[in-house]
Amino acid sequence: MTLRYLLDEHVPRALALAIRQHDPAIVVWRIGQPGAPPIETADPDLRLWCEQQDFVLVTNNRATMPQHLAAHLADGRHIPGILIINLLLGRVTTAEELWLAAHYSLPDEYRDQIRYLPLS
Repeated sequence: MTLRYLLDEHVPRALALAIRQHDPAIVVWRIGQPGAPPIETADPDLRLWCEQQDFVLVTNNRATMPQHLAAHLADGRHIPGILIINLLLGRVTTAEELWLAAHYSLPDEYRDQIRYLPLS
């Protein structure tokens, strides 16, 4: 099974398109689209949604996400993972990194962790 991604609202929309162009089979949702959490959903609710729906959160929130994850885990919760992108990496390279993660990661490799792109 490949990873499924939820892109937070601050991740450029063009990244979702780049991922789909790279591999249309990868499930990529963005906050605010039908079926995904609405725009301005609080971070704790995003983590709960990702946990319940089995999506890896893709964000550029380097400042507060480590504390948010720690609080989530302290509540006895889990999350499939959080991948923090570097906007300077560029959308094509980021899409390739997310493709690699989706297809070559071990099951639960990112569970309850934050990883920073690039992974390689």
